[in-house]
Amino acid sequence: MANQDLTIYQRLTKVFGFQNKGNKNPPSFNFSREELLKTDDPVEFEKVRLQAQQSQFLFDKWTKLDNSLYNQSVYYAPNRLAAYYDFESMEFTPEISAALDIYAEESTTVSEKGLILNIYSESRRVKNILTDLFENRLDINTNLQMWARNLCKYGDNFVYLKSDPEKGVIGCQQLPNIEIERMEGAQTRTPNQGEIRMPIRELRFTWENRGLDFQSWEIAHFRLLGDDRKLPYGTSMLDKVRRIWKQLLLAEDAMLIYRTSRAPERRVFKVFVGNMDDKDIEAYVQRVATKFKRDTVVDQRNGQVDMRYNQMAIDQDYFIPVRDPAAPSPIETLAGAQNLGEIADIEYIQKKLLAALRIPKAFLGFEEVVGDGKNLALMDIRFARTINRVQKSLVQELNKIALIHLYLLGLEDELENFTLGLTNPSSQADLLKIEQWKEKITLYKDATSDQSQVGILPVSHSWAKKNILGMSDNEVILDLQQQRLERAMGAELQATAKVIPRSGIFDEVDSKYGIPEEERVKLDATASAEGEGGVVPPPPSGEVPEPAGAEPLSENKKIKLNNILGKSDDISDLFDLDKAKKNIYEIENKLKDILNQ
Repeated sequence: MANQDLTIYQRLTKVFGFQNKGNKNPPSFNFSREELLKTDDPVEFEKVRLQAQQSQFLFDKWTKLDNSLYNQSVYYAPNRLAAYYDFESMEFTPEISAALDIYAEESTTVSEKGLILNIYSESRRVKNILTDLFENRLDINTNLQMWARNLCKYGDNFVYLKSDPEKGVIGCQQLPNIEIERMEGAQTRTPNQGEIRMPIRELRFTWENRGLDFQSWEIAHFRLLGDDRKLPYGTSMLDKVRRIWKQLLLAEDAMLIYRTSRAPERRVFKVFVGNMDDKDIEAYVQRVATKFKRDTVVDQRNGQVDMRYNQMAIDQDYFIPVRDPAAPSPIETLAGAQNLGEIADIEYIQKKLLAALRIPKAFLGFEEVVGDGKNLALMDIRFARTINRVQKSLVQELNKIALIHLYLLGLEDELENFTLGLTNPSSQADLLKIEQWKEKITLYKDATSDQSQVGILPVSHSWAKKNILGMSDNEVILDLQQQRLERAMGAELQATAKVIPRSGIFDEVDSKYGIPEEERVKLDATASAEGEGGVVPPPPSGEVPEPAGAEPLSENKKIKLNNILGKSDDISDLFDLDKAKKNIYEIENKLKDILNQ
């Protein structure tokens, strides 16, 4: 009766979340000596009293632990923002951006039926409702890939669910992950009239910038659980590569700076200064260097003088004064850096980055596929396990959305009558499972077959089902019951021709292209007679019927046929007995020769 007085949203809060502070006072209990236990035995009273004190002590300990977890989530908030800013910057690194795309694409692989989300239910009504929810209202074919990418990038993804008390969930809206906070923890309240403190749990989401609070059933929080230090938030797939990513940026910047500063060739100009005074040499060399770098140009239109830059000169060239007029090579060329192809340090950091991302190099184009793709197939199975972890996080929150939708529609009895699943992206993993099942079935057949022909099997069928196929006792019994039903169904299928003489599927075709109905009835009667007796009844007359459309039989042939049917006692009129015996003797000798060989 209490639930009938609540609105649909209050019932949703009770089912999918926790009550707020101000809704209702928690129940209070007064464990005084008079009401704790009524007994005349003081030992029993002290025992019950001690047990109540121990329960209270354990409850207080749990409350402290729960509060510490809540404080941990509060202290993690500043680090979470810093991590989010790093994740945003990582988006501009091609390797990481391609990795996020691969995560999203592999997590939302289309099945053979062209569906991203597979819905299984014994109720056709529930299946149709959930299909309409995910495909039409939530547009899962477009949104799920974006949700999966955000989930892998941030470790969390917050989606607002727009609900209607009669139509259920009617839409969704992506929320900014960096601004949404999940408030989860425990607080305690001490009633005035009692001594026991009751817990008040809270689960809500807040948007501080907009000043909005959301109940747990209003937000679908996709989170990738991994590091318990970051609870109640998830752990990003990029969290392990933050330090390596910064090292890679520094190494790449250093490489570019080295290439730009050391790669170009330089020239050494030897300037002849003769017996010039030492004080004037520097100024003279500077004038020569300026002459090389700048050239005076006079504009013919207005007569202005411009010092135009000479592209042939480089600022890093060296000008060295010399006094010997016979100094060889007045202009020499200094070679640029010769080790520009040595990037082992960059490759080392890049390998660490890819190892942390858990994506095979061949998927990102860093490695050639060798050995007919066999090595890649093994890496594909390992990578599929990573994708399956992401898919489990997606399915967990999609189940919550489906439960909220069914609850709003009043289908409370159907909350467990469905299963959601995403397609396994690895065909190699499926083939490996098939190969494992083949080996199990082969072992099962060998273990339950009498190969020694002595009537003793290696093991019983029940033992093989439990220890080879991994069935429980209940599953073995259910399998035997199903086999018995299938045998009964097989016997019924074999008797289908007697139960259903005609299915009626071909009536329309027979009416257009078949023989008339009267002839078809006669043929059916003849076929049924052949099926029952095996021999078509002879014609009324004692004569042999002539085939339709054939020439009339001669009298000699008619006599021979009548003799075959038993009308004559003289068999010599039909066959040459001596020739027949000779042929039989030859056939017998030939068979003996064949058997001897």
